[in-house]
Amino acid sequence: MTLYLPIAEMSVNVFVIVGMGAAVGFLSGMFGVGGGFLITPLLIFYNIPPAVAVATGANQVIAASFSGALAHYRRGTVDLKLGTMLLVGGGIGSFVGVWVFTLLRRLG
Repeated sequence: MTLYLPIAEMSVNVFVIVGMGAAVGFLSGMFGVGGGFLITPLLIFYNIPPAVAVATGANQVIAASFSGALAHYRRGTVDLKLGTMLLVGGGIGSFVGVWVFTLLRRLG
């Protein structure tokens, strides 16, 4: 049974994708590690384009982080001042990184 992935512009076997997800989920839960570093290479080995594989792993990290932050926020254990500083610093760093990348790309 195949599933068409419009962003990757390819068809994949549903059972292989579900199996990879289950294996990564099991290993992540068993050892307490994030699954993003496992799922990205597996998707690339399965011939998913690297940009799509990285974005898939990034979405998984964002969802898990948001879920964890929401649970801690409800308990009152989130340092909002630190989170705001990290958000501002990350935003500035991202914009500077894009600017440097664009500059270097223009220079060849």
